Amino acid sequence: MEKHYIALQLSNLLGEPFSREWVFEQLEFPKQDDLGDVAFPCFQLAKVFKKSPAAIAEDLASQIDHEILQEVRPSGNYLNFFLNQEFISEHTFKQMLSKQKNYGSHSFGKGKTVVLDMSAPNIAKPFSMGHLRSTVIGNALANLAEKCGYKSVKINYIGDYGTQFGKLLAAYKLWGNEEKIRQDPIPELTKIYVKFHEQAQQDPQLVEKGREWFKKLEDQEEEAVSLWKWFKEVSLAEFNHIYNLLGISFDLTRGEAYYNDKMETVVHQLSRSQLLEESEGAKVVQLDEFGLPPCLIRKSNGTSIYATRDLTAAIDRYESYAFNEALYVVGNEQSLHFQQIKHVLEKLKFPWAENIKHISFGMMLQNGKKMSTRKGKTVLLQEVLEKAVEQAKINITKKNPHLTHKAETARKVGVGAVIFHDLKQHRRNDVEFSLEDMLTFEGNTAPYLQYAYARSCSLLKRGTFDIACADTSLNEQEAWPLIKQLRHFPEVIRQAYHDYDPSKVAKYLLDTAKQFNKYYSEVKIIGSSQESKRLTLVYCFSIIIEEGLSLLGIEAPAEM
Repeated sequence: MEKHYIALQLSNLLGEPFSREWVFEQLEFPKQDDLGDVAFPCFQLAKVFKKSPAAIAEDLASQIDHEILQEVRPSGNYLNFFLNQEFISEHTFKQMLSKQKNYGSHSFGKGKTVVLDMSAPNIAKPFSMGHLRSTVIGNALANLAEKCGYKSVKINYIGDYGTQFGKLLAAYKLWGNEEKIRQDPIPELTKIYVKFHEQAQQDPQLVEKGREWFKKLEDQEEEAVSLWKWFKEVSLAEFNHIYNLLGISFDLTRGEAYYNDKMETVVHQLSRSQLLEESEGAKVVQLDEFGLPPCLIRKSNGTSIYATRDLTAAIDRYESYAFNEALYVVGNEQSLHFQQIKHVLEKLKFPWAENIKHISFGMMLQNGKKMSTRKGKTVLLQEVLEKAVEQAKINITKKNPHLTHKAETARKVGVGAVIFHDLKQHRRNDVEFSLEDMLTFEGNTAPYLQYAYARSCSLLKRGTFDIACADTSLNEQEAWPLIKQLRHFPEVIRQAYHDYDPSKVAKYLLDTAKQFNKYYSEVKIIGSSQESKRLTLVYCFSIIIEEGLSLLGIEAPAEM
């Protein structure tokens, strides 16, 4: 509210070309209390008004209406606004109590659809820590989209096609043991896949065998298709177990192979539009005008490539969902690929192509290096999740041996620790795998947030709080930093979705929990003369932490 109020006043005073929207984006929340509650930098006004920023701040300060403000103070090149704490505190409580979990919601996505391509593991390969990022970042973005009014469609675009499956089929024919694979499918398939790549370094003929088997798969030869279906079936069963552990579901699970009989239509479209050219026997679309290499559509041996399938999938998704945004939550290394896909669709004159966005993210590293299935260097996500849950159970038993539902609480805490360790990082940064860091139950972790939430639940349970007659008249200096923090939640949600950056929510929750714990240490809540008022603040804090964690895909246990 206050940023909109201040932006409206300033834009009216400043006039053209300084719109209310522009002023709103410039407003900041100072980190130091003595610099006010909201600050406006005056640097960009100097050229227009031909005055120093400090002089402009002085002029503006005398013209601001103080209805919800305690004071407006120029300070150097900034104009600092101090809010009326009593008015803002009561307004915050009433707003949060009326909206509950809807607090922080927006309507700018109302009537719009966002489609997310996320997770996308490859069949017949283990679900490694390397797949965690796309899965949890995509899930958090889908939740944020819903919070902003969008309808989200989560698509798990399974990697079930391509030359790597020709290699796997070749490897199975050379070294596969059906009985062993039926007993322990993914580890055994991974073993022969890794062996294929090791042997191929000494025997280049193996690579050709892989191409041959992929051609058989493309030509729908019975044995190739039968093996491929088997590998896919056992893989999906493994994946679903992990998704259940993470608490993540999808609106649509579809493999690349779904588009096999649909790609030819797109190839014909490219040809009719005179975009398809031959290059060394292959079919390509030139992208010179964008400064990009050609987009390969069909290889010289006639087989398709994943660009062809992605083009077909994009068209199918628009026809199915008429999306306003299509977000591809895929690693940084695929940046060129998605630039090519977008520009080819633009050349086909699809106006919606501009709404395709590559939501890139850094790699999950192990000892500073990329994890790789073909090199046998992977950390299995299921093992990490199971270890995290076990460690959570040990820690909970030490701290609260009589806790009921211990196993369920340990699952929420352990899985939450793994998810949060990823989401607190900016998505474009690489993340070094560290089981020790993930399982630290103090500091900047999910368990720290979950414990703060559990503490708030305990206070509410022990105290006399009744939402029906909650006292919203709390006005004390110790509470003000936490109240201000709670007010920032809607803006954090808006910015997190705008930047496609769940880490903004994670960092905000950590700051909020720290303010709550500081407040808890400074004042007596239960049994104090201000108990009812203070419990209203505790309840509002609990709303924010529970909802914020939920947006990140993390559950908040009421007891720990």
